[in-house]
Amino acid sequence: MNPNIKNIQAEKPIEELINFSIINIDKPTEHTSFDVVARIRKIFGIKKVGHFGTLDPKVTGVLPISLNRACKLSDYFMHHDKEYIGKMYVHKDVRGGVLRKEMEKFIGKIKQLPPVKSSVKRVERERTVNKFKIKEIEGKTVGFHCDVEAGTYIRKLIHDLGQEIGGAHMIKLVRVRAGIFNLKESHTIEEVKEAYDLWNKKGDESKLRKILIPAEILSKILPFVEIKEESLDQLLIGRPIYEEDIKDISIVNELEDEELFILFSGDKFIEVAKKIEKKEDSKVIAKPDFVLN
Repeated sequence: MNPNIKNIQAEKPIEELINFSIINIDKPTEHTSFDVVARIRKIFGIKKVGHFGTLDPKVTGVLPISLNRACKLSDYFMHHDKEYIGKMYVHKDVRGGVLRKEMEKFIGKIKQLPPVKSSVKRVERERTVNKFKIKEIEGKTVGFHCDVEAGTYIRKLIHDLGQEIGGAHMIKLVRVRAGIFNLKESHTIEEVKEAYDLWNKKGDESKLRKILIPAEILSKILPFVEIKEESLDQLLIGRPIYEEDIKDISIVNELEDEELFILFSGDKFIEVAKKIEKKEDSKVIAKPDFVLN
């Protein structure tokens, strides 16, 4: 049975929660992702704050923010599908049926060249579009909904669609989901500040506790394995994982070599491990990828 995240959120001391947690922020417009990080850092008065995936200044919506030790988990959270709703302006009159057919051509594997202003190397990359459909049409303004692989540029997707229909550009975009984080459960920066001040100045942690997501929620992404209590101390100092450390070795046996999994002792997060190819003369089954020590 996976760790009970709600119990961890409700029972872990608030200082420990701040030290290893994530905040699901609804990023406001005209803020860069780094602006949000800076504001959260100022609110909490801590140095280590990060984010899970950049959003353009004019794009709003889900931006998960990591605090303190949770910053080291960013790679495990970032590379998952994203979901958006937005609006595009088509430059020429186009029938809804024609537009739908053209949009359907972009579903599946596509090739994308990152925009000129992007921070990544400008080489063509393959990305997967899971969903790309019309929400509503008002004149030349078209509302759309898309679900895409991480690293897909939506503005470029709209531009490339425009090449097929006489031109189109994006005029609004909201990220409604980033992996396991969704917009309905997000919080504004102002809500975070209010909750922090309520705790810091009045000792009322009720609102802040609801906002701080235990980083143990990683167990909803990676396979979960429980260790034996007698192995805890040794694993916390980063030694390799042996068969005898694991309560149910069948879980690890089902994983592929190089696949990541997460180790817990009860509800206590221990580490992210990577399964290795098992050699006949060794009982080592995995090596640490990240240890919370």
